Amino acid sequence: MRVLGIDPGLRNMGWGVIDVSGSRIAHVANGVCHGVGVALADRLLALHEALTDVVARYEPDTAAVEQTFVNKDGAGTLKLGQARGVALLSLAQAGIRIGEYAPNSVKKAVVGVGHAEKTQIEHMVKLQLPGVKLLGPDAADALAIAICHAHHAQSAGRLDQALAKASA
Repeated sequence: MRVLGIDPGLRNMGWGVIDVSGSRIAHVANGVCHGVGVALADRLLALHEALTDVVARYEPDTAAVEQTFVNKDGAGTLKLGQARGVALLSLAQAGIRIGEYAPNSVKKAVVGVGHAEKTQIEHMVKLQLPGVKLLGPDAADALAIAICHAHHAQSAGRLDQALAKASA
């Protein structure tokens, strides 16, 4: 299974691709899509085009997007939500199934605690993907989201198998 993780951002949208085989995960690629331009619409278009290219290039089987963290800056949260919408749209247009995870869920899955610092996330991503060259903190976060999704997908698969076995 090939998983694409996306860390939404209006200026920098991190992405990371991993391959999953059983309990083994392997790094494929990571990077950052840049929302260039002054107007919001131009930045959203740039993100859509760049992410569409990533999807076409790496052909993920499934994807995961981090949920928007709501903070005191309402306008900032709305803009981040628009970038997240672009990510969801790009994936939906490609017919890719999407998982969505809260930031604390991603941190807990990768680091073991829900309030981990960015440096801890980067460190654990490097441990789980030996030899990875991270192309920035947004790309590291995106790989963490992909790893989180892989763990959840494996758990769901085991649950489905157990339920099928129990009903047989």
